[in-house]
Amino acid sequence: MKRSIVSAALAAAGFILAAWSSGPVQAQAASTAASPNQAAYLAANCANCHGTVGNAVGGMPGLAGLKRDYIIAQMKAFKEGTRPATIMHQLAKGYTDEQIAVMADYFSRQKAN
Repeated sequence: MKRSIVSAALAAAGFILAAWSSGPVQAQAASTAASPNQAAYLAANCANCHGTVGNAVGGMPGLAGLKRDYIIAQMKAFKEGTRPATIMHQLAKGYTDEQIAVMADYFSRQKAN
């Protein structure tokens, strides 16, 4: 119970951080391809559920090594509400298409464990 409360709080904090910082991050999204730090910063919001660099532990799906286009398509489906989710549809709406592409590129280049 305590662990799930902490996990929910961390997920909420990640969502709030992503929503709060969307202004400056959006402005930097175009240059993120040349900025690995920015890509890692965006991807860090996913770590609570999907593991560090996308290697999840437990029942959550890992993101490391997935194809870039697949990740983008899934995030688009979450944003549009066409893929069922508990929280991902809300989280996905907090990112621009450019930010999603940056994160998808980042996770696609990570080695899956």
